Amino acid sequence: MSIMKRLRDITVATLNEHLESAEDPVRLIDQYLAARREQLQQTERLYQQCVGHASAMRQQYLSALEMKEKREQQAIVALKAGEEEMARLVLHEKLQAEEKSEQYKKLYEDAQQSVLELGEEMKQIRADYQEVVDKRGYYLARMEAARLQQRMNERAGAFGTGSYGAARSFNRLEDRVSDMEMQAKTLRDVRRMNGGYGGYAQVNPAVDAELAALRQKLERGDG
Repeated sequence: MSIMKRLRDITVATLNEHLESAEDPVRLIDQYLAARREQLQQTERLYQQCVGHASAMRQQYLSALEMKEKREQQAIVALKAGEEEMARLVLHEKLQAEEKSEQYKKLYEDAQQSVLELGEEMKQIRADYQEVVDKRGYYLARMEAARLQQRMNERAGAFGTGSYGAARSFNRLEDRVSDMEMQAKTLRDVRRMNGGYGGYAQVNPAVDAELAALRQKLERGDG
């Protein structure tokens, strides 16, 4: 595991550890995303520089390789023409070009490896970035759900218990109306009875006593 990958894993792990306990997880995520965007931009710039360097090293390598092959052909021509000293000079330049081509080939290969590593790193950073973007959406949804639930609780406190409270109110109203109806019916029945007695009640001490007791009961609120 490379050092960069280990650092990346530690960073993601640290973020996950702090999200659940954070008072404002979305703000924490935004800070992380800002840092990752900056890291990605820096990596992209370095990647482009490595690509340019690799291209330059490749060109140097191919030019030296071409010079090597050219000097070898010239040495063959000189040797065929009996120009041995010329052939020796050309072969000397061939060896120099060959050494140069090997040197630039190694530099080109190293640059190519850097390009591949940076390309993989950028791919991983983008994947991590998208993963955290998804987490941001999840925590935003949770916060919105909590906010809506809080509003529902506030409404329940302001308006009572909803349909249950309304049902109790109607039950009380029903009892009150029933009492009024019962009183009206009782009074009607009493008047009818009074009509049967010729429109007045006879004087009776026992009735007077019952009437006084009934008044006291009503005054006490027992009726």
